[in-house]
Amino acid sequence: SAAKLPGPLAHAGSHRRRGLPYYDGAPRWTLRGGEASMIPEKLKAALDEHVSAEIAAAYLYLAMSADFESKAFKGFARWMRVQFHEEMAHALKVVDYVLSRGATIAWKDAKGPATSFGSPLETFEKTLAHEKEVTARVNRLYQLAAAEGDTATQVFLQWFVTEQVEEEARVSEIVDKIRMVSDRPGSVLYLDKEYGKRTL
Repeated sequence: SAAKLPGPLAHAGSHRRRGLPYYDGAPRWTLRGGEASMIPEKLKAALDEHVSAEIAAAYLYLAMSADFESKAFKGFARWMRVQFHEEMAHALKVVDYVLSRGATIAWKDAKGPATSFGSPLETFEKTLAHEKEVTARVNRLYQLAAAEGDTATQVFLQWFVTEQVEEEARVSEIVDKIRMVSDRPGSVLYLDKEYGKRTL
């Protein structure tokens, strides 16, 4: 089986450095003076949808990890397991923000993922396509916050805008490298080993 990741709390320091939250009971994004303003209704509904989408993305990457594991690509499996943790942290970041604005989350069902995703190249191509969808959704959220005049949410979402630039670049690099060696199984196995070094 793939090497087990340490418990999530062991990575709290690393996550804080990257802006990923670990809930410690402290409110976040409370406006000056301790008073939180209400999020506009349309924007609040969109944030609820984004929480659900982040959790669905986490499930997707966990399913990809399991698929890689079943095919003996243990390094790629670990990479996807780390991605799962990041997506859950993204969801928590939005939850904490909504709560700090005095609202509650309208929980929605997250769609279950597939169980098989093809070759490593096909799997990472699907990952890249998914990240591009996430980028488009984050951009729509940012534009909606601007249209609704919610400056605090615009500032909050800027982190996600920057994060998506990094996410797409990271996955694009993997896709390009696998394409270059796709006809050489030994080289694909080398990439599997290298990307298995990823940590939270």
